This record gives sequence, C-alpha cells and structure tokens, in this order.
Amino acid sequence: MTNDLTGKKVAFLVAQEGVEQVELTQPWEAVQQAGGSPVLVSTETGKVQAFNHLTEADTFEADVAAADAEVGDYAGLVLPGGVANPDNLRTNSDAVGFAKAFFDAGKPVAVICHGPWTLVEAEVLRGRKLTSWPSVRTDIVNAGGSWVDEEVTVCTDGPNTLVSSRKPDDLPAFCSKTVEVLASSA
Repeated sequence: MTNDLTGKKVAFLVAQEGVEQVELTQPWEAVQQAGGSPVLVSTETGKVQAFNHLTEADTFEADVAAADAEVGDYAGLVLPGGVANPDNLRTNSDAVGFAKAFFDAGKPVAVICHGPWTLVEAEVLRGRKLTSWPSVRTDIVNAGGSWVDEEVTVCTDGPNTLVSSRKPDDLPAFCSKTVEVLASSA
C-alpha cells in the first residue's frame, strides 16, 4: 500500500488558543511529506496560539473558519490535543458541527490526547473504540465509547475510520497510521 496523499487536502481543526504545538506540527509535516495539503481550520480565521504544555509557543494562521469550511473539500480531519484546545472547540457549535460532518460523510478522523473532547460533544463516539490522554477516559466511556490504553488505535466500527493516540510520545505511530488511513480513503 502506498501512503501517497497527492491531491488530497486534510483539515486540521484547532481553537484560536491552546493547541499542543507538536500535536499540530508533526502530523502536519507527515501529511506534507506524503504529498498532501494540510489546511488549518479554526473557530475564526487569523492567529492561532500554540502551546508547549502550559507555555506559549509559536503562532500559526488559520486559513478557514469552521463556519465556512466544507467537509467535501477534505479527505479527512486531524484533531490535535492540548488541554485548552478541545475544551474551547467543544463550546463552538461550528467547530463541533464541522467535526461531526466527517463522521456523517464517512471520512477518516484522527485524534490525539485531549482531542476526543470535541468528539464527545459531537456525540459520535457511541460504539467506537479509541484511546486518549487518560483523564479523557471517563468522558469517552460516558459518551458510549470504549477506551483502551494503546499507542495508536484504529476503529472501523462506525461510519468512518477513527485513528487515535494518547500523547505526544505516540506521535510517530499516530502520524504513520494517520497518513496510511488517509491515503487508503476514497
């Protein structure tokens, strides 16, 4: 199987503040190295403040606001973590709706660390198996999901393929599996 993403755009959904920088940049680079075009989608266009844990890191420019983003334009969705990032996203109906639309369209979604909070809010985890940062476990279980403690988990028991990982240490496996799944999607 080839991991070629040439001609595919991949949405990266983040809040204006709080995304864990490495969970944004490493999957972004993996998509680019596979020939894909990552697109930064946020609650608004403009500056996105990333963090290294609790310390401000670099800023990035969001290309598209979630309210204006069309799922049909993208091969899949990546949801980076960081504690504040998904907590902010889950309170934005446009961001939650955008994430949910990938499930409705049967398109792959990759999520890491605290990122599943957005999916809990989108009510798309019932019957799905995934992993996350350990503190998100109870939220996943309460949303009807099955939580596992694994480096990377791939769930196909639903309308789409869901890739998940626990933390930054899992990024090599997460990036590899995300690119593989995106490349094999229609």
